[in-house]
Amino acid sequence: MEKIKPEEMCDYIHIHQDIVDKVNSSMPDEEVLFDLAEFFKVFADSTRIKILYVLLQSEMCVCDIGQILNISQSAVSHQLRVLKQMRLVKYRKEGKSTFYSLSDKHIEQILSQGIDHIME
Repeated sequence: MEKIKPEEMCDYIHIHQDIVDKVNSSMPDEEVLFDLAEFFKVFADSTRIKILYVLLQSEMCVCDIGQILNISQSAVSHQLRVLKQMRLVKYRKEGKSTFYSLSDKHIEQILSQGIDHIME
């Protein structure tokens, strides 16, 4: 376990009640924070990130995603199911084909900002 450095600690214990009260009054409910943690867990899998990145570029079917990522359609479908459950992707039917895309602009922004942050 890493030891806490002295510069990471307060020199003396003093509660800044005004700051504490302000933050506490704006703190989301526990359920909202739990859901947010679950949302970000989805991004912890590199295959799902690759699928999201591919869909950031274009709407695609499972076959195309599998071809680009060099993984089976079954593996793509499994990950898309998780992404659909978390409302990160949506789909539409066209004849016998199903096309997937990112759910909304929020997901596009999260991915784009994440990539920008990593590339800095």
